[in-house]
Amino acid sequence: MHEPELVIRGRRVVTKSSIHPASLHITRGYISSVSIFEDVPSGCELIEAHEDSLVMPGLVDTHVHINEPGRTDWEGFKDATRAAAAGGVTTIIDMPLNSIPATTALDGLKAKVEATRGKLHVDVGFWGGVVPGNTSELSELWDAGVVGFKCFLIHSGVDEFPNVTETDLREAMPELARLGALLIVHAEMPEPVEAAGAHSANGRPVCYEHFLRSRPGEAENQAVELMIRLSRETGCRVHIVHQSSADALPMLRRAKSSGVPISAETCPHYLHFAAEDIPDGATEFKCCPPIRDRKNRELLWDALVDGTIDFVVSDHSPCPPEMKLPDRGDFMNAWGGISSLQFRLPVMWTEANARGISINRLAEWLCTAPARQVGIEHRKGAIAVGQDADIIIWNPSRAFKVEPSLIHHRHKLTPYAGLTLHGVVEKTFLRGQMIYDGGEFAEPPKGRVVFRPA
Repeated sequence: MHEPELVIRGRRVVTKSSIHPASLHITRGYISSVSIFEDVPSGCELIEAHEDSLVMPGLVDTHVHINEPGRTDWEGFKDATRAAAAGGVTTIIDMPLNSIPATTALDGLKAKVEATRGKLHVDVGFWGGVVPGNTSELSELWDAGVVGFKCFLIHSGVDEFPNVTETDLREAMPELARLGALLIVHAEMPEPVEAAGAHSANGRPVCYEHFLRSRPGEAENQAVELMIRLSRETGCRVHIVHQSSADALPMLRRAKSSGVPISAETCPHYLHFAAEDIPDGATEFKCCPPIRDRKNRELLWDALVDGTIDFVVSDHSPCPPEMKLPDRGDFMNAWGGISSLQFRLPVMWTEANARGISINRLAEWLCTAPARQVGIEHRKGAIAVGQDADIIIWNPSRAFKVEPSLIHHRHKLTPYAGLTLHGVVEKTFLRGQMIYDGGEFAEPPKGRVVFRPA
């Protein structure tokens, strides 16, 4: 047995079922013991959380667009992982599109891994992509360690990652089922969007309501119905990303209760904002599927609480500010994506606390369940013996205002700008090494590439 090199202790340590005083003994980057508060072996470093602060697992965010290589001017591994560390996120899973090349073949994955060298402040894993005609590439990507595969049912926004049809899915999903791989789906069907666009072609592009009508909930509802049916027929595990339409929730509940291997996530912006409050021309709020009305938002919260929606991830999808067309306020032509990687914890805590939701539920949604989705729950997402010592210390009572000087994303444009949020991340640890401390980052970066366990 090796003696611990570090003890992190606090009066409010968040484990799976409780919050209690504890000392976390850390040996060679792992949690070797969860002991009583007073148990601090001699000769090891001690870091003690303030009595008002929480000691919690590092967050896991399985829906992040980093865009490197190829579109590093949108974001990149260095900036994205710094923002993650500042937000208490210790593991992120990078999406297969917006980078060039896309991660739809082995060469694309190798380019991603090469681009990370010397830049990772947190651990990073990768999704592969399903596009028309690449079924033969999927097993190589799976064997190389991607955590699963993503597809779009509607145009993705970039031509190098085309959307799939039902015919494409009927080819790819049996192969994914054979591999045991998860398929995550941007679930909007093109036909309702095309029809809505045709009906509103002469509307006011600066009007948020005009944009909202152009991405009707029916597009999501039809897509969710299709994926439930195909999952049931093929046995392929399916996960619906960024669920926005509350009208699809009854379908998901019935499918899950009947044993269809399907799950779903949503995002902070769908749980915090409401369409009625978005000003005309405020294109920083544009995302697809869109932010819907207050009633829809509350139904999403209900679904999160009752387990229909499994967890919450950022869908951090940044771009250079000029692509948001802020001078024109043109929702129809602005890039759709919200920058939020750094703020998932405080946004969710601000909302959850107002609803009387516990810290333990929050940790399940932000840490444990995302880790479980991608098969790394034996290492990430919980405070328990044998886990990586990925730990954050944060104060749920402290408030802060979102200002550009605090934002570590490459670009500072975000719909959260100017808001006062509760929950300040004070320290972030990755495998027992402090990587963020009150605005300061450890150098050189300590992050690693994380591959799917064999």
